[in-house]
Amino acid sequence: MPQAIKDDYKWMAKAIQLARRGLYTTSPNPRVGCVILDAEKQYAGEGFHIQAGTPHAEVHALRQAGTRAKGGTAYVTLEPCSHFGRTPPCANALIQAGVKRVVVAMTDPNPNVSGNGIKRLQDNGITVVTDVMAAEAAALNPGFIKRMITGNPYVRLKLGISLDGKIALENGVSQWITGPDARRDVQRFRAQSCAVLTGSGTALADNPSLLVRPAEADFAEYPSETLRQPARVVVDSNRNLPADLQLFTDSQPTFIATVKRPAETENVAHLLSLPQKQGKVDLAELMVRLGDMQFNEVWVEAGPGLSGALLHAGLVDELIIYQAPKLLGDKAKSMVDLPSFTALSQTISLQRTDCRQLGEDIRMQFNVMPQGHV
Repeated sequence: MPQAIKDDYKWMAKAIQLARRGLYTTSPNPRVGCVILDAEKQYAGEGFHIQAGTPHAEVHALRQAGTRAKGGTAYVTLEPCSHFGRTPPCANALIQAGVKRVVVAMTDPNPNVSGNGIKRLQDNGITVVTDVMAAEAAALNPGFIKRMITGNPYVRLKLGISLDGKIALENGVSQWITGPDARRDVQRFRAQSCAVLTGSGTALADNPSLLVRPAEADFAEYPSETLRQPARVVVDSNRNLPADLQLFTDSQPTFIATVKRPAETENVAHLLSLPQKQGKVDLAELMVRLGDMQFNEVWVEAGPGLSGALLHAGLVDELIIYQAPKLLGDKAKSMVDLPSFTALSQTISLQRTDCRQLGEDIRMQFNVMPQGHV
């Protein structure tokens, strides 16, 4: 491989590492990193996007590089923006800095802007190289990419189970099936999610907060002093939940997804009135609504009913299972409620993407395949 290509991969890998530092904070924006080399191909500056409304990765890197950016090369994990939003276009900043070459990992997935930033750079005499470590860059932003293309968020379903596939004893006791390392890992997934989704059954049985517990998460790499908590969404089709649950009393926002229409005098700021499907919230319409709310990634912690309904409706992108070395017995509660299938083509197929040990437990990650895949 020519040295120039090796160098491009080296510096793009550095930019991707930088982008990961915004893993927990950039929502609804994508995670982006940038590295600047000077005209002599020496390191000059770096940056990553931290929070929506603050400077983008390119701006941080250009500020650090200063005049050394002129005639240099910029490595960016996502196509520089070309439009005015809460911040000016990054493509303009690169042009004004006199950068002569820009290496882009992937183009912007937003169909309204895709390619426009690259075109603006090229129209101003800047050489642009694309698709350098595109897959690695895309892995940083599954939710942003999916929402830009489909309008829906990227949905991860989490299940904590025993070795025999149970989530709770027959009497409902489930704390704690998994150990502290697995629970700490869950905190990290919560923190990088825009919203945590649960059902009314789980809310009643466990009275969870579903917030990130900073001490348990132990985010040494968190880039902001103030922890960004995810929104909570609880599916309560008939609005039977009492008002004194943690979800409604801790001052953090919780949205109620329901088929019931609000009363005329009711404060509906956190009420999601949705169409019904067989008497319950239409989950497909719920995902559309969550996408409209600019939620990129949704983390699901729910019981077997909602978990099974989401899987059966084809609304789960990734299944994450924490399996403990325990046997709960055949009378214990199963992990998901699914219909009785009569053919393998009806079943839900999974593609394992990762498997690792966390303390005494095992975390397995799966992509959920399209229905009918065998």
